[in-house]
Amino acid sequence: MIDVVKAADVEPVEMVPGVWRRMLTYGEQVMVVQVTLEEGTVVPAHRHPHEQITYVIEGELSMEVEGRTHVLGAGDSLLFPSDVEHGATALQRTLVLDTFSPPREEYK
Repeated sequence: MIDVVKAADVEPVEMVPGVWRRMLTYGEQVMVVQVTLEEGTVVPAHRHPHEQITYVIEGELSMEVEGRTHVLGAGDSLLFPSDVEHGATALQRTLVLDTFSPPREEYK
């Protein structure tokens, strides 16, 4: 069965202070999550076994990936291979779509 998911209908979950996620949809191999970050919020460096693609819808985000800094703005995306350490700082209020493969069980 195919269902339409409206982001506004999904209750946000606060991941760390100033960062909220809305798990929008997932299948057997992929998951899409909307993440809102308030300006100045830091997502600590972490790693996970999932591949991740971050796509910035609006705002500006500084991503730290294996010791390198990448500044992403609206329309930019970045791929994180499995088990690559990464973290982020919101330079402005930022809205992103994170895609994970396989889906993250702890986000379901």
